[in-house]
Amino acid sequence: MKTTSVTVADLLGSVLAVPPLARHADLSLNVEGNRTLIKHMENGGVRTLMYGGNANFYNIGVSEYPKVVDMLAELAGRDTWVIPSIGPDYGRAMDQIDILRERTFPTAMLLPMQLVSSEAGIATGARKLAERYGKPLIIYIKSDGYLSPDTVASLCKDGIVAAIKYATVRDDSSKDAYLEELVTKVDRKLIVSGIGERPAIIHLRDFGLTGFTTGSGCVGPRGSMKILSLLKEKKYDEAEKIRAHYMPLEDLRDGLSPIRVLHEAVTLGGIGDMGPMLPMLSNIDEEHRPAIATAARNLLAHDKSLA
Repeated sequence: MKTTSVTVADLLGSVLAVPPLARHADLSLNVEGNRTLIKHMENGGVRTLMYGGNANFYNIGVSEYPKVVDMLAELAGRDTWVIPSIGPDYGRAMDQIDILRERTFPTAMLLPMQLVSSEAGIATGARKLAERYGKPLIIYIKSDGYLSPDTVASLCKDGIVAAIKYATVRDDSSKDAYLEELVTKVDRKLIVSGIGERPAIIHLRDFGLTGFTTGSGCVGPRGSMKILSLLKEKKYDEAEKIRAHYMPLEDLRDGLSPIRVLHEAVTLGGIGDMGPMLPMLSNIDEEHRPAIATAARNLLAHDKSLA
């Protein structure tokens, strides 16, 4: 696992894959299943793995957390950057920070706390967590009203932000007043598009964001990396042609459940058995699996054609 400090070069060098986490039928960690998926992504060129919502970190107990992060550090290649998540609540996040302080991860992502929270409270919590950690954090924004651009700018100025995952869904990604303001107040090199391939071209072309996260890229890593490369070269039409291959799976994720569909897609695509989902989530209903299997296998076949 890569342990050097976070740089803009890291954010530019790879898509940020957000994989699911494999478990056995008894909900224990499936080491080989996770190894298979990580190697699949690495073989496709991905070098940044962010474990958050898709890996169901919201429901991982603090008692299991050391085992999970140690497994990921062990399985990742020498030049692969692993980003574990913390939170979303302050008490759990602080306990997890104490665990991470004993390890060599270069940063962690603070999951968004949506219910019992306030903007000032989130900002204070982020500052205290980063201070306790002794390292900057990745801030995850997925809704308006969570953190204002001014507050995010203040956190960046204080040196506690390694990067910003921006994942607020819009009906039209090109019309985003919040993001327009954010890029005027925060170095856009620190902001990563956080909603997969669907808005990636608009976010990088029109707003100048650095890179993008990908869930479907866990199935098709080569294509996601190719899209990123083409966007950096400003070859937007070519990037759009490859992006089109991701839309069937992305449509299913958006229509049913981004987390649950991706979990099944890795299994049904034949990459590796992800097993059952940790409660309080559950595996997708049987009726949706044929469509997921078709979309995943088609994307995987396209990805192999890029090898």
